[in-house]
Amino acid sequence: MLPDQALIFLNYPPSFHFHSKHDLECIYFNGNSSHFIEPPIKVDSNGLNDKIVRCSLPPNVYNISLLFKSNGVVSTLDSSTHQWDPLVYEALFDRDNTTIVFVKGLNLRPERLEEPSRFQCIYGWDFTNNKFLLKSDVISVAQEIIRCRTPTSILSGKTHTQAHDLKVSIKMEGKGIFPSIARPQYSPPKQKAHKMCVCTMLRNQARFMKEWVMYHTRIGVQRWFIYDNNSEDNIDIVIESLQGSGYNITRYLWPWVKTQEAGFSHCALRASATCEWVGFIDVDEFFNVKMKGNLHNVIMEYARAGSNVGEIRTPCYSFGPSGLKEVPREGMMVGYTCRLAARERHKSIVKPEALNQTLINVVHHFHLASPFVTVNVDNGVMMINHYKYQVWEVFKEKFYRRVATYVADWQQEHNVGSKDRVPGLGTKAVEPEDWSKRFCEVRDMRLRNWVIRNFRNRRTHLLPWQPEFENHIRRRRKMRKDKGHL
Repeated sequence: MLPDQALIFLNYPPSFHFHSKHDLECIYFNGNSSHFIEPPIKVDSNGLNDKIVRCSLPPNVYNISLLFKSNGVVSTLDSSTHQWDPLVYEALFDRDNTTIVFVKGLNLRPERLEEPSRFQCIYGWDFTNNKFLLKSDVISVAQEIIRCRTPTSILSGKTHTQAHDLKVSIKMEGKGIFPSIARPQYSPPKQKAHKMCVCTMLRNQARFMKEWVMYHTRIGVQRWFIYDNNSEDNIDIVIESLQGSGYNITRYLWPWVKTQEAGFSHCALRASATCEWVGFIDVDEFFNVKMKGNLHNVIMEYARAGSNVGEIRTPCYSFGPSGLKEVPREGMMVGYTCRLAARERHKSIVKPEALNQTLINVVHHFHLASPFVTVNVDNGVMMINHYKYQVWEVFKEKFYRRVATYVADWQQEHNVGSKDRVPGLGTKAVEPEDWSKRFCEVRDMRLRNWVIRNFRNRRTHLLPWQPEFENHIRRRRKMRKDKGHL
């Protein structure tokens, strides 16, 4: 049970006939035996025979089940129901014979190490039966991540059931065993096929995805890890379209709320198998390379062979609405051209092997292991164009929920003076009269001009991520087919 919706995890045999959310309904039971029905928010695949059904969570609901239109009600009364906090929600087997466990409800302070002896990792299939549980020591504890030694019997494959049935939890001094839905996944074998990859976490950013991916591919990004945090738009369709066009992009369902730091750590572990370097940026952030070459050249400039550089930090500059009141048809890079003069924070490109075993990060950067060091990129070499303050239609979505664990949601009267907030905006999504003119101190056309030179079609004057461009390509293909050229 998340704060505003319920997740129902389905595991069914391959022979089971199941298509989409149109095949089922969420059925809600009240304490007085009455019930009502609503369509699910979304249904997603989370594996070959797994589905995650997302149902809204109205007040005063006693229980939620699913109604399959062709098979009747599938009761969840005999299934385990867990509140979001506390919960062990994800786990990975790392290549160093440890298990990384992601936990909500530890309530630990950011960037602080905890005493490992206060915790244990627990492996099993039924945490109510102590007779069949495996226990292991914890190596490190920080934020929402626990690293523990994987029991030898699991490493050797001597457990008496299939690996996908095994769950892991943690036991905390004074609190007992945490509820868990985490079945550890194995990390893929190492094969460094890509120089530069990108991880991001997003919600409802489908309309901006093509511009972001197409541009960054041109400047050197080769692999994409998209962590989808409960999107309700057509992000899956957009990503499938990009995959069909040859982009190496993967969508990973990450429904856990306010867990961006943990999600980035999870992504760093997955990316470490195939990526030499991984950038952690949002969909409204664009690397703006000013030196000759692309991202690979920047990396070679700041992390020469044999050096101990493990993280490259790039300064961010925030752009405003630039006088616009509607979403620019040509995209962010061409539409928004006025920014603040001073830099705001930074974002990082990291070498996965350089990360500290705790995997501590504060979204913008990671803690590194010894002897690795951090370097800062000069803004004359590269900067990040952060289209943070877009037209109000887009910007107001930030009021829904902040994804970072240690950042207060903007609707809360808490930490109002944070740099994450917008000065003078308050806690309600009410558009200021002068919004379109705010955050404009420097007219910066560099990236806009580069994009127009390198991406704009000379015949149509369209950019490849514009819907009109796709329609143009379809018409041309149809004309060629009609003429017998295809």
